[in-house]
Amino acid sequence: MPEIGTPPLPPEPKSLNDWTLFQNRAEFKTAEFFYIKNQMPAGQIYHLLDLWDIIAGDPETIGSTFVPIILRSDKTTVSVATGNNEYYPLYLLIGNVHNNVRRAHRDALVVIGFLAMPKTTKKHADDPKFRKFCRQLFHSSLSRILASLQPGMSKPDIAKFRDGHFWRVIYGLGPYIADYEEQVLLACIVRFWCPRCCSHRDNLDATSVLRCREYHEALFEVGTYGELWTEFGIVADLIPFTNNFPRADIHETMAPDILHQVIKGAFKDHLVDWVEKYLVLTHGRTEADRILDDIDHRIVAVASFSGLRRFLQGRGFKQWMGDDSKALMKVYIPAIEGHVPTEVVRTFRALLEFCYLVRQNTITERTLDEIQDAVSRFHQYREVFKTSGVIPMFSLPRQHSLMHYAHVIRLFGAPNGLCSSITESKHIKAVKEPWRRSSKYKALGQMLVTNQYLSQLAAARVDFESHGMLKGTCLSAELEALGMLDNPDVPNDEDPNDPPPNQASNLEDGDDLMIDHGPTVLQAHTRLARTVPSCTETKRARSVLALADELHLPSLPALIRRFLYEQTRPDNTLDALSSYLRVLSYDVPLAACPRYEGKVSVFNSACSRFHAPSDLSGIGGMRVEHIRSCPMWRNEFSCHDCVFVNTGSDTEGIRGLDVARVRAFFSFNYAGTVYPCAIVCWFDVIGGSPDPETGMWVVRPAYYANHAPTHTIIHAVEIASADTIYCAAHLIPIYSNQFLPLDITLHVSYDAFRAYYVNKYVDHHTFEIAS
Repeated sequence: MPEIGTPPLPPEPKSLNDWTLFQNRAEFKTAEFFYIKNQMPAGQIYHLLDLWDIIAGDPETIGSTFVPIILRSDKTTVSVATGNNEYYPLYLLIGNVHNNVRRAHRDALVVIGFLAMPKTTKKHADDPKFRKFCRQLFHSSLSRILASLQPGMSKPDIAKFRDGHFWRVIYGLGPYIADYEEQVLLACIVRFWCPRCCSHRDNLDATSVLRCREYHEALFEVGTYGELWTEFGIVADLIPFTNNFPRADIHETMAPDILHQVIKGAFKDHLVDWVEKYLVLTHGRTEADRILDDIDHRIVAVASFSGLRRFLQGRGFKQWMGDDSKALMKVYIPAIEGHVPTEVVRTFRALLEFCYLVRQNTITERTLDEIQDAVSRFHQYREVFKTSGVIPMFSLPRQHSLMHYAHVIRLFGAPNGLCSSITESKHIKAVKEPWRRSSKYKALGQMLVTNQYLSQLAAARVDFESHGMLKGTCLSAELEALGMLDNPDVPNDEDPNDPPPNQASNLEDGDDLMIDHGPTVLQAHTRLARTVPSCTETKRARSVLALADELHLPSLPALIRRFLYEQTRPDNTLDALSSYLRVLSYDVPLAACPRYEGKVSVFNSACSRFHAPSDLSGIGGMRVEHIRSCPMWRNEFSCHDCVFVNTGSDTEGIRGLDVARVRAFFSFNYAGTVYPCAIVCWFDVIGGSPDPETGMWVVRPAYYANHAPTHTIIHAVEIASADTIYCAAHLIPIYSNQFLPLDITLHVSYDAFRAYYVNKYVDHHTFEIAS
């Protein structure tokens, strides 16, 4: 028994082969990948482990790496003016690539072929035999293209990995990304039936068993062609291409498609159209058109926001693109509120919440419960469209697909890495641009060569960068080779802020929104613009008093003094529980506060860099958005954006943030310290929970007792843990049931209303922090 105070014995040396809790290093790395790096849902882990158990059952495949093959085929038009030229590319990527790599539009997705599109005369176009030929040709082509992988699905193939090592690999068919029309073709079923379950086409939302290869083959044994067509929706004389490959079932491999099933399908093609039909049935054509014009006006009057597409004519345009539907989702609920029943608003809310939940980068079991709750509420509130006579029944395949998302997410993980929007953007680089560079005569061969060269260039760049061969400039490399370069630390001839080659920018409407290719940083950071606007060009103030006059804010000198008092206190602590952190210094006489009325540098914008992996972002999930505060934007009107301000609270989401509007960004030097600042006016949060109809928090402008807006000066950059700008916020007026005056435009949207919604639908990051 050691005496009290005796130091403990040193720990026994640990064996380098002691992987306690795990059998070996491979098991530890697998668990780390599942639960930390990739954060797979439990169902997906079990599914993958089941596949490994199947592979491990063959002695020849033990120890092999399983590589799921993800496919996507989608027709695209390269030119309408020259004869409606269409191509049918087939894309491939592997399931071992992380989701962030897929969504950052790097080179994980490649074109592996172009499918045939048979032509015939109008006389035979609708002939059943020709249609059957086209369908079976589609499956036969897929089988032929993938035939080279078939041997590696049973016996290991030797492949060289990125780390330079050779590994034994077993391939398998994974998710197939397809819209509904192509899912019908893939699953060999009749249109208006579900490709995943056996629910009857007249009542798709009824509970039913899932389709599978074994179930279909059993039906083939007992049913006739006509019975299978009418009672089960099966096209019995077609053979799915997956039947030629081991461990493959076409009904299990079809991935969810957020873009076509939810955004363009359930939202735009269904609910938006139903709103117009409801208004016509309820008010008649003339009054309905008047209401629709007001809805369009409300949409046009929404304030600008980085990445938010502007609808200059409302939503009344002929050709809808996927980005148009995404943009309309962000502003549509406040636009219709007051013109439609509460049940309609709640229907849209449930659908939008479903869409944003399944679009999240990380989905947990709690998220799956929220997804199921959103589906239940959607089914409950959409009944208003049936009881009002807008639609007789809801047996719609794309709406019905919402019921399968939770199951498919458990199989394949977060759907945002498998959405067809990934290949929609790839069409530009892989099909349309190569076609434009071709001679237009027998262009397909030329396009294939172009894609081959692009892939080789991308691979060469990765190799050269990994060996440090692209540092410096071409001239510096030559001088260094000749021994004529004294200083090797020369600038690079490539802009580090430029996106990698072949990467889509996906900027909407030219707004200042960009992805960041730097490493992951969980703490948000805001910085002012790099340059000060020219005094002669913008006539911005250059002193405190001049800035006070420009902003019509006589209290600015006093605000700066109180700001300096807080910053120069030796015991400066910020009370995170205060409604406004800034009011602490108002108990101090102004005479006790430092005075500064000297020079200032005024900036038109600032940029916020934060972690937002659910939105368009870089490999590390980082995103940069610009916050504007300028007297003249796009040579039209002034623009002063709203922001979320970090209050220093430990509370997650909007309860730990304040909402404010930036009047100006500026900086000044006091006692040798530069203070980057923002003048903001505040909003008060109304109520202790979001609005029950829209699901959005409500705020109103804050005023002093003398009815003057509450202005404060805060840090514009991350200096302390509180009282700093986090990221941009977007507010939408609460229009109620009043028609919007014609003189209200987006430029006065933040000045003309008494209350606003904090728009949680403006992007996925805001949805996560403002729900």
